[in-house]
Amino acid sequence: MLKSPVLFICTFVVTLLLLSCEETPTETALQQAIYRDPHSFARAWEAKVDHLSLDLKVDFEREILKGTAVLRIDRIENAKTLHLDTRNLSIQSISISDDSLHLRPISIQVGRVDSILGEELLVPLEEKTRFVHIQYETNPGADALQFLPPGLTTGSGPFLLTQSQAINARTWVPIQDSPGIRFTYNAKVEVPAHLLALMSATNPQETNATGIYYFRMDQPIPAYLLALNVGDLAFRSLGPRVGVYAEPAVIEAAAYEFAELSKMMEIAEQLYGPYRWERYDVVVQPPSFPFGGMENPRLTFATPTILAGDRSLVSLVAHELAHSWSGNLVTNATWNDFWLNEGFTVYFEYRIMEALKGRDYSEMLARISYEDLVEEVQSLPQGSPDTRLALNLTGRNPDNIPAIPYDKGYYFLRYVEELVGRAAFDTFLVDYFNRNAFQTMTTETFLGQMDEHLWSVHPEAKDSINIETWIYGTGIPQDLPASQSTRFAAVAAATEAWLNGMPADSLNTSNWSSHEWLHMIRSLPEGMTAEDLSKLDKAFALTTRTNSEVQCRWFAKSLEVGYEPAYPYIRDFLQTVGRKKFLKPLYMTMMKTEAGQQMAKEIYAEARPHYHPITVYAIDPIVDFKEGDI
Repeated sequence: MLKSPVLFICTFVVTLLLLSCEETPTETALQQAIYRDPHSFARAWEAKVDHLSLDLKVDFEREILKGTAVLRIDRIENAKTLHLDTRNLSIQSISISDDSLHLRPISIQVGRVDSILGEELLVPLEEKTRFVHIQYETNPGADALQFLPPGLTTGSGPFLLTQSQAINARTWVPIQDSPGIRFTYNAKVEVPAHLLALMSATNPQETNATGIYYFRMDQPIPAYLLALNVGDLAFRSLGPRVGVYAEPAVIEAAAYEFAELSKMMEIAEQLYGPYRWERYDVVVQPPSFPFGGMENPRLTFATPTILAGDRSLVSLVAHELAHSWSGNLVTNATWNDFWLNEGFTVYFEYRIMEALKGRDYSEMLARISYEDLVEEVQSLPQGSPDTRLALNLTGRNPDNIPAIPYDKGYYFLRYVEELVGRAAFDTFLVDYFNRNAFQTMTTETFLGQMDEHLWSVHPEAKDSINIETWIYGTGIPQDLPASQSTRFAAVAAATEAWLNGMPADSLNTSNWSSHEWLHMIRSLPEGMTAEDLSKLDKAFALTTRTNSEVQCRWFAKSLEVGYEPAYPYIRDFLQTVGRKKFLKPLYMTMMKTEAGQQMAKEIYAEARPHYHPITVYAIDPIVDFKEGDI
């Protein structure tokens, strides 16, 4: 990683000179540098996909997708080859055509093969080639796809969900799978007639008799935002531009939980400009969904673990909505620049929640973010490069990026806001989103735009912040802003009173939110005993809470101290929830003791078949799972 501005300038100049010596046609070395993604085989400076047409059939019996992808190519003169990303796809045939669409079959050629990146698909181009037609099938177990039988859903049929981020789009579409390459798309998808198909595009709101659905995405997106959902789904409108999909048994609870969605949209637009994706809908996934949410344009995928019944976890929806600007509209060029997506989005999320629920509320979120950051940094070796904002993930699977870009990125942007003032920073951000709409962004380009459009107006503020330390330094900067939560201060006082002998049922907790309970549990000191937890549980029924965030933290503490009354609930939680954020700390805690290891392996053997492939990839090494253990 680059260590100083001077070194960066020298390195960049050398890079440009080296690139200019390569035999690549007329595109500039700067464009090559932007497009060079360590997680993609694409050579987009020569030929890139600018439109995708899909014609797919969902085969639930074989658990595959099959059909055709037609790629429209934007190429420079004399470009000889289109380089595509695939992983574990069965390519059946490839044809090329010019604007007349007269197909000419060509041979299937595989280039480089990598255990993480997959297989490079090489398509020779003729002089006038404009379209590439690929017939293919996915394979069972594709990393992006999860097929669920009716028993693992609440609906009347099977279910399919996709998860393309970070580099899994290539497991269900032959494409240039890099966040720096954008394209529009349309699709025809055939599913069983009683099921509804949805995509990150224009969407139906009810099933039709044919089971054939057509989709269109006119705004260019990167491949990681390709999404497909198929299931027994119902729809509820929540406003002129917003709504929610969910299985029928869940739809009313989801509609209640997301009732403030239209207001969130209004707040977001007031902060940072117009929403550019037409509609914003949320679709609630089955419990096996591996993430809290996924910001697929027009159609956020959301975990059912946020359906707490009291709207206490809707900041997650604010986060995914914020991605409509930071990430979807202005996108990190590579996963090394991941903080440009997530740090911005956490900052935007907290601004939405502040406007919706007040500064006291958003400061609770900020304090939790700080506590998460401390835990994340402490979990890594001192000086780990993974604690930088600008990462180097070459040779690694970016699905396992630590959460540090979220929290450290947020605090960097908050610090800049405090230095220049909120009004000035908001003006900069509105201009930033407008200036770079539907474009890619590198860390260095962003810093250059800060110099040009922010620091030039506030030079005294730049002198007060060490950009080098924040972006390229490891650990937590000494000038990290302090979050001030008066509500958490009251929680701390109540916890201290209990530790000093006040009976737990005498504490005034009647108005506590889930965030306050979460803060209390994570602030319990070392040396707690099972008897201590029993007293808290008797007073507050923490073991039987239905708020997933509180459950996970309480279950982790229960495992640490051996509070056995919670164990049956932990087992049930791990067998019914697939969210990676919750599973990893619980399995890691169990694996710290011999008895816990046995418990972890027993539970995992039963639950693993129901987890998403992304979750399995993360948990297998934690529990030392080997093929044949089940």
